[in-house]
Amino acid sequence: MLGSILAVSLTLAASVVAQSSTVLCVAGQCLQGYSNTTLGATLSASGISTEVLLLPGQYTSSTNPQLLNELLTSSSATLSPSPGFANSTANTSVTLPFTVQLQPGIATYPKALYSGEGSYINLSTNSSASFSDAASLAFSGNVWAEVTAASSRVIFWSSVPDVSQLPTAASGSLSLVKLESSTCSPPCSGSGVCTASGTCSCPPGFSGSSCEECSSGYYGPTCRPCPSGCTSCDDGISGTGRCLSTTVSNPPSSCNCINGQCGSNGQCTCLPGWTSASNGTQCAACANGYFLDSSGNCEICQLGCAECAAGSGDCITCQSGFTQNANDRTMCNAVSQTTSSGTTCPDGSYSNGSSCEPCATECQTCTGSTSNDCVICASGTYSLNGSCVQTNSVGVCQGSSLIANNNKHECDTCGPKCTSCQIPNFNVASTTNQAQCTGCLPGYVLYQGQCIESCPSSTFLSPTDNLTCTACSSTCSTCAGSASYCLTCANNMLASNGQCVSSCPSNTFSSSGACVTCHPDCATCSGSAFNQCTSCNQTLPVLTNGRCLATCSQNQYFDTTTSTCQSCDSSCSSCSGSGPSNCLACSSSSQVLRGGSCVAANCSSGTSVVPGLGACLSELVVVPSSTGSSGALPSISGLSSPVTTTTRQSLSWWEILLMTLGCAFIFMAFLWCWRRRARKQRAKETAAFASAKALDRKTNWRQRLKAFFGHSSNPAPPDNEEITLWKLRAAEEAHHDRELEKLIGAYEYSRAGSSRGGPSPLPSLHDRKSHGSHDYDSHRLSRDSLYSQVTGMPRNGPEPRQPVKSNPLTSRFSTTTVGSSVCKKPSILKRELTPRNPPPTDAEAYATSVRDAADESGSYWVSPVNTGGSRNPFRR
Repeated sequence: MLGSILAVSLTLAASVVAQSSTVLCVAGQCLQGYSNTTLGATLSASGISTEVLLLPGQYTSSTNPQLLNELLTSSSATLSPSPGFANSTANTSVTLPFTVQLQPGIATYPKALYSGEGSYINLSTNSSASFSDAASLAFSGNVWAEVTAASSRVIFWSSVPDVSQLPTAASGSLSLVKLESSTCSPPCSGSGVCTASGTCSCPPGFSGSSCEECSSGYYGPTCRPCPSGCTSCDDGISGTGRCLSTTVSNPPSSCNCINGQCGSNGQCTCLPGWTSASNGTQCAACANGYFLDSSGNCEICQLGCAECAAGSGDCITCQSGFTQNANDRTMCNAVSQTTSSGTTCPDGSYSNGSSCEPCATECQTCTGSTSNDCVICASGTYSLNGSCVQTNSVGVCQGSSLIANNNKHECDTCGPKCTSCQIPNFNVASTTNQAQCTGCLPGYVLYQGQCIESCPSSTFLSPTDNLTCTACSSTCSTCAGSASYCLTCANNMLASNGQCVSSCPSNTFSSSGACVTCHPDCATCSGSAFNQCTSCNQTLPVLTNGRCLATCSQNQYFDTTTSTCQSCDSSCSSCSGSGPSNCLACSSSSQVLRGGSCVAANCSSGTSVVPGLGACLSELVVVPSSTGSSGALPSISGLSSPVTTTTRQSLSWWEILLMTLGCAFIFMAFLWCWRRRARKQRAKETAAFASAKALDRKTNWRQRLKAFFGHSSNPAPPDNEEITLWKLRAAEEAHHDRELEKLIGAYEYSRAGSSRGGPSPLPSLHDRKSHGSHDYDSHRLSRDSLYSQVTGMPRNGPEPRQPVKSNPLTSRFSTTTVGSSVCKKPSILKRELTPRNPPPTDAEAYATSVRDAADESGSYWVSPVNTGGSRNPFRR
């Protein structure tokens, strides 16, 4: 093994001595040295003297090192791909990011480590190709190749940097058998090829999603077309290709014809007795003098009948000189020939006026002297278009295709669809039902003297004339092509390839009395489908779920001794056999293939194994020793310097979403705090108002439950000093108003009953009260009218008696808030214990003016009494 590695290295070193230095790059690393590797694409740019060879991988605008980045981001950068790589077009402009990758297929190189001029095999090429000159193979992704090495069958899945390092089973001259993609699910049949798009490409004649069946009109394992001259055959992947129906040239339907023959000019020639129908279809109706019988044939009417009915043949119209037969309505009798003297002429004569003259020898009865005047022809001759003609030995009338009818003494038509016919051993006793067709219209076959559409069972169409149906041999129930080629057999035998056997041979299965060939993917089977295999052949050896496949999975190999798939060694990503010494590729990215085994790569110059190539970057480039002067490499700047970028990375979508949610959370938190503070302030004001108005306190369910069982609730908290003073003030004012209301009520009642009659011109105290509240007097029934108040004249009717209310303030609200539609805080909260005096109302101003102008001795004034400091405005 060590010797082979050293030999490869020495060969590579010797081949690159005379070369200029090369820079090979993968994404993230470049290496300068001498190399013959041509795999990949060459990157160059104007203004940059160094060009690099890019190995397979993805390259972006941030790819290191600096030299590679400058080339990639240059506006004049161009690519020159090697065969099989992107577009395979030289001087392709660069658009970042881009990927250097092998197109679906294989690239072969004449030297190890992908050196030399490479050639590319496309995935669509499914023909055999020789790898005998290939020293290294590069595979595209998701591709496998079936290769024969000596006498072994090997499946490759990965690139091979050095064919000489393959295991023994895969060594020797390599030859490509099949190349496919592994992306098809389910896998293609043996005839299909899986493409890079994941679909099966079918050869001509095949169909189905997996190319598992033949198209219509194709038959056999290779789906060959049906034989020429057949409109249909026994097609299908298991079909025999026998002709089921032949091609009909110029059928009657091709020229809108039914009972006639189409000529080369497209014209239809009708059979005797037929003519065009009223709808324009040619040869679709019986001509004059013929009628349609029960067999579908136009039969001639009786002698002397010009027109007869279809089916029965009863004469509808007799010819001139004939009369209807009273006993047989199908017949018309000729009028008897008589002389001028009234003598009736006997048969064989006619009347010339004064006497009877003999008929011509051709006539049995006649109306004149010539043969064209015959009514009934003489024995041995038959009427045809007004003349008497003879027949040949088979009863065919002379000069026509009609046959003799001894009953009608006429030449009659053959059977339906017959173009010609005969009566074997014809004599005067022969009848027309003994006639046998000898020719048929195109599209019909001849069977037992009749023209029919297809041959019946136990017969086959003779290949000699493609017209006559011939009986099969006694061993066959059905046959084709010949009497002895059986499709089905008698006596419970099975038909196999035309022969009758007792059991089906290998690669066939029994179905409907015949041995049907298995699908070509199968060696043996239980049905005709490609997923009904019971064993497989060598080309598709892997039996999986009834299907025969070409290969196991990538990390398995096919064991020929057990005919099963076995797992490769853990060190192998693909293999040709068991154990660690039969690897075709390594599973670890830090190992390389050496003699069929995976060993540590030990890459130098700080490099690693190039993904997909199976070789170190340092193996592809020979770097001379720094101590030698002859092989010193020119200095290239930026070869190992990383790219320094300060580009600002854009935010990801989830970062933007997180920031948005954070802002929304902060806003909601601020809004919640503001509303909480507002609710506390509103609750404080409401509590002060409720406390000032002595409203009922709200109780929870525990307090209500205690009250229900007689337990007193917690005592209300004591009011503060300001609220206590306000309550005392409000109670004093309420008491004063009640006393004043009683006094005024009693006074007005006494005046209503006095002899002086008229009401006081002064406004009531209610007017003063109602100035600040619209519903203060809503409990009163009536009051002085506006007229009485202005003129001072009493009303005509008595004043209604007003009840004296002991407690006018029934509401829990004080009189100071009854008329207010807006709740106001008590003045005590504003440190105003004594309310301000409101301006005088109109009533108060009027009362003041009257009081100043009135006489002191007037009856309107109330005598002062000790009311305890009353503020009665009418007291003087």
